[in-house]
Amino acid sequence: MSGNRLVWFDANRVWAAVGVVMIHATTDFAGRPFPAAETEERAIPVFLRSLGEFSGSEMFFLFSLFLMAMRIDRHRPGYREAITTQAERLLVPFVAWTLFYAFFRLVKAEAFGYAPQYWATLGEAETWVAFFLLGKSQYHMHFLPTLFAILLFFPVMRLAVRYPILGVALFATLGAMDHAQRFFWGLDIDPLLRDYLVRITKVLGYVGYGLAAHALYSLWKDGIPRGEAKLLRRGAYYFAAMAYVATLPFFGHALFTGEWGIRGGWDYYGHFLMPLFVFCIFMGGQYRDWSPRYSELSKYTFGVYLVHPFVIDLFDIAVFTTGLAELMSPAVLVIARFIVVLPLAFAVTIGLSKLKPFAWTIGLGPNPARMIAARKGA
Repeated sequence: MSGNRLVWFDANRVWAAVGVVMIHATTDFAGRPFPAAETEERAIPVFLRSLGEFSGSEMFFLFSLFLMAMRIDRHRPGYREAITTQAERLLVPFVAWTLFYAFFRLVKAEAFGYAPQYWATLGEAETWVAFFLLGKSQYHMHFLPTLFAILLFFPVMRLAVRYPILGVALFATLGAMDHAQRFFWGLDIDPLLRDYLVRITKVLGYVGYGLAAHALYSLWKDGIPRGEAKLLRRGAYYFAAMAYVATLPFFGHALFTGEWGIRGGWDYYGHFLMPLFVFCIFMGGQYRDWSPRYSELSKYTFGVYLVHPFVIDLFDIAVFTTGLAELMSPAVLVIARFIVVLPLAFAVTIGLSKLKPFAWTIGLGPNPARMIAARKGA
């Protein structure tokens, strides 16, 4: 990752982390687009949210799958070895963060007055099953178990290294996913069962991101001439702009009603194809003079993704309990939250990276089992 050829990739990761923080910083305390505010008061929060969605968890899936394509191509591990490595890398931190967020959420629940209800849910077995299988301990924790499930299909994704044209299958897998999920959401069944069915189809649909990532890796590995890279970048700008245009009805609905709508049709495709186009923008800029600072900061982007929700919660608790929230318009609230949370999330991540017993929680050090084994072998 430190080589000059991948600084563009590091830059993409850094800006994606900025986008994810912006997405989660631009709502009210309940994650809604300020339904109690006037339409004009929602304009800046909704606009900033639309910009943040140039990134998103799907972008992080694309990063991870691109890196996996690189590792497997270089080291050619067997299936068991590859999956065991990914389980250790993803699921061990997932367990730790799941436990952390399950109980940290009590802090916000206490501040906002719903601690008894939350305590009651923690006493239910199905809550913990959903925490550990679906990543429901916090709104962003779905990423780790979903990514691991997608990686189980890496032999299928490898086809796109040999046949890059298979990268376009992403459009089809997203379409099939949407078609099935709409059916599941319309069924009168147990909500938790529906969540499991939706997650299964999500994993299968997101294998398309793996095909796209492996196809892009194949093109990058073979080498993209400078002139063609410029064309790729220009074309990707156009397609990203069109994807953004396609999402405008979704954000327009949020602006005028104060509620998040349902992504459908081109809203849906604009949102889920955006990461691919943004990735191509950076890939097409691989010959640009990127600052080496991106490579340093990119090491912490996975950690920023993991820690930023509790930093947001601490900010929300502070402004709510002190009464500052009542003095802030929606625009002031979301801008202040973003300005405070982004550097703090990086600071917390950098701090964790320097603490050897905790660095593994953000993917920057050996996990406890390996540390114990190393001590025994010393």
